[in-house]
Amino acid sequence: MIVVTGATGNIGRPLTRALAEAGEQVTAVSRHAAAVPDGVRHVVADLAGPDGLAPALAGAKALFLLLSGDLHAVGANPAGLIEQAAAAGVRRVVLLSTQGVVTRPHGRTRIAMRALEDGLRESGLDWAILRPGGFASNALWWAESVRTRQVVAAPYGDIGTPIIDPADIAEVAAACLLDDRHLGGAYELTGPEVITPRQQTAAIAAALGTPVRFDELTREEAKAAMVQSMPPELADDTLDILGSPSPAEVRVSPDVQRVLGRAPRPFTDWADRHIDAFR
Repeated sequence: MIVVTGATGNIGRPLTRALAEAGEQVTAVSRHAAAVPDGVRHVVADLAGPDGLAPALAGAKALFLLLSGDLHAVGANPAGLIEQAAAAGVRRVVLLSTQGVVTRPHGRTRIAMRALEDGLRESGLDWAILRPGGFASNALWWAESVRTRQVVAAPYGDIGTPIIDPADIAEVAAACLLDDRHLGGAYELTGPEVITPRQQTAAIAAALGTPVRFDELTREEAKAAMVQSMPPELADDTLDILGSPSPAEVRVSPDVQRVLGRAPRPFTDWADRHIDAFR
């Protein structure tokens, strides 16, 4: 049995499907009831709650741990989730971390994630750590404005990073869960090329077959929009990366190729597969 947390999100959904198609027994964990592939067990759990993952771990041999906001929720004990997994007999944990633990190690969220990484290494379990940069799926923030006004509004239109397709993260996670060769590694996951918001807009327009205008926001305008759905500190962190990425944050990593034996998917591929969200 393999337990997948965040199983209804951009990474967990394709990961759950890939494991099920590989013939694995899978338990999908999410905060709310949701549809899952046939044959997959679904468990509703709050990872920040006192029981954490306990209801999902019976019979599990491996765990994909995606914490998101659970890492910082009031009363959260993410290290306790690894302890729960070990106590339940889990022998392998694949942790979704972030590139920022290396490139921007001093922010509060990255300090907490790095501590969790260190705890996993010291747990005695088999492990692998995934450190993606920006996600191609962040373009979904623009879906409503594209549908209603044929506009993408974003800051730093001509500054790019090598964003990654979440489906590639899911495939790397599946490989680490199923193949002993990938254990003990910390994998930096990026897309195949640096791409700017203006170039992403052009890719969405091409997939739609309809012109889409790019409107560049100031940092202040972008932050005002972002704090509607995230803490101001996280908005500032995100804008710092978008506006002034470090050399390490624009480097294209070879790790997807190393694990999967193929290049990561380009943003155009992601846009083609998700274009209905923008119609």
